[in-house]
Amino acid sequence: MTIREGEVALTFDPAKTASDASVIFIGHFRSPWTSRDECPRNMSAARERALPASVEIDPRWRSGLTGLERASHVIILSWLHEARRDLMLQKPRHAASAQGTFSLRSPVRPNPIGLHIARLLSLNIEEGILSLDAIDVMDGTPVIDIKPYYASTDAISDAVVSKA
Repeated sequence: MTIREGEVALTFDPAKTASDASVIFIGHFRSPWTSRDECPRNMSAARERALPASVEIDPRWRSGLTGLERASHVIILSWLHEARRDLMLQKPRHAASAQGTFSLRSPVRPNPIGLHIARLLSLNIEEGILSLDAIDVMDGTPVIDIKPYYASTDAISDAVVSKA
């Protein structure tokens, strides 16, 4: 992947440094997207395309889904396994200048963890299948964790990010 003007890469590959923790994949996404080029940029764009997706949970973790059927929406953390990990300054196509990685929602980051909030359409605990309204990741993307979304505590009505 090429570096755009204004971008700055680390002098080392974070994937090859000693880890602080061990991450276990509990399952994988099943989505209509098979390449990064066709994958929607965010959940809003994914919902506009109206193509459902799912998560398949590995058998040893399926009992952890018990009770999740009460949730209308779920928070899913993913490992964006095909993302670069070495850019600290990135120049988004829509931006006039480079921005710090931690000020962007780009998948390019030292630890490529994705955050997705999706409507839970159905849940089959026995088969480990969560049917979702949409998703903004490629088919096969590993899942790290799933949590119920609580509008009462997770939504912040006055949150803003000002324009640069």
